[in-house]
Amino acid sequence: MRIAFTCVLMTAVLGVASAADINGKAPRLPDGKPNFNGVWQALNTANYNIEPHAASSALALVPGQFVPVPSPKVVALGAVGSVPGGLGIVEGGEIPYKPEALTQRNKNRESYLDLDPEIRCYMPGVPRANYMPHAFQIVQSKDYIFFAYEFAGAVRNIYMKDPGPAPTDSWMGQSVAKWEGDTLVVTVTGQNDQTWFDRAGNWHTEAMTVVERYTQRGPDHILYEATITDPNVFTKPWKIKFPLYRKVEENAQLGQFKCVEFVEELMYGHLRKVPTQPAPKVDVHR
Repeated sequence: MRIAFTCVLMTAVLGVASAADINGKAPRLPDGKPNFNGVWQALNTANYNIEPHAASSALALVPGQFVPVPSPKVVALGAVGSVPGGLGIVEGGEIPYKPEALTQRNKNRESYLDLDPEIRCYMPGVPRANYMPHAFQIVQSKDYIFFAYEFAGAVRNIYMKDPGPAPTDSWMGQSVAKWEGDTLVVTVTGQNDQTWFDRAGNWHTEAMTVVERYTQRGPDHILYEATITDPNVFTKPWKIKFPLYRKVEENAQLGQFKCVEFVEELMYGHLRKVPTQPAPKVDVHR
């Protein structure tokens, strides 16, 4: 409630900043720092797979007579269930998995329909929250920064003073920020191991640290970079990079997609007196 009140108060005081001034210059706060206030969204296919990937008929495939075909669970979706190709957002194109971790990634991918946290509307974690096909809002003042995401109502309170280690692991972790010139650097720790990077099964453990960099590159876009470190899963730190775009419509605002109620039948339908769904498989991908 305190975080929500802070968000509402800051929005009331600051408002959503104009995307750019009449000269087309990038907006800034009175203290001279870049003004990130506004509604932002990524325009890429990274939520399907953060690595480069070709278009395919579905994420969930089964053997066909000649080539793999969509799983019976998604075949009725047709083109809606297909996967658009993408260049990926991983620097160098490939995630440096340890051999055993890559094996687990492949198992995750094979069981995507049963294991992907997005399907059950679990909070997406960082960095995935920033490139899902849903907008998010940044509310910023000199001393406070707050992120609110459409998907699942996820939020992040960005601490400008380090409060010490996170008291417990959580879906969105703990974010501590500092300014390096005009770049906002956010270190995210304390995330649990239940989120994925994408629908393709790319994963991490609770040992992951994410260092984000938000750099203003024009009136209405930010260069987003994140370095991921997890010695349990990866052989070395690796990096993702993509632009974020500010919505400039006059009525730009954050929508609401609290999807928990939309998956009740999937998750609890098997508990009905006359079940509508089979019991879900237990998540054992760790």
